[in-house]
Amino acid sequence: MNDKEIVLTAEGLSKLERELDELKSVHRKEVNDRIRQAKEYGDLSENAEYEDAKQEQAFIEGRILKLEAMIRNARIIDESEYAADEVHLGAVVKVKDLKNNESYEFSIVGSAEADPPNRRISNESPLGSALMGHKKGVTVDVATPRGLVKYKIESIKSSAPKKAAKKAS
Repeated sequence: MNDKEIVLTAEGLSKLERELDELKSVHRKEVNDRIRQAKEYGDLSENAEYEDAKQEQAFIEGRILKLEAMIRNARIIDESEYAADEVHLGAVVKVKDLKNNESYEFSIVGSAEADPPNRRISNESPLGSALMGHKKGVTVDVATPRGLVKYKIESIKSSAPKKAAKKAS
């Protein structure tokens, strides 16, 4: 299997570990039970339930292997490695589309965590890669299927939770 480094946030790694645990502890057992029940129906050559369960088992085992490889090759984003005033992995970026004058805010994450509908774009996407390393106020050109789009970086925030200041008593 290709052991490419997978860049993840700590939250993303935790999510993958939870999914892996659930597949191993819950779904694997459920599909094995389905296979056992389907075998009781007799002739396996014409047993749709058995075939369906075997396909699901193959999918689950494949996903387990993929998750294990991703976790094994994970590199957690360490925002201290990046300049705070530049767009970097883990940053929350607000940009303005200069054509329609609309602003958008999203997190820059590794490709394994990308989820555009939830405002998490990959550093490898056209917009993500165009923004990487740039500072607030810079305008970048992004090649999109609808043509060249200009975005101005309005703000860059760290996604790392801030530590609460202690109150003086």
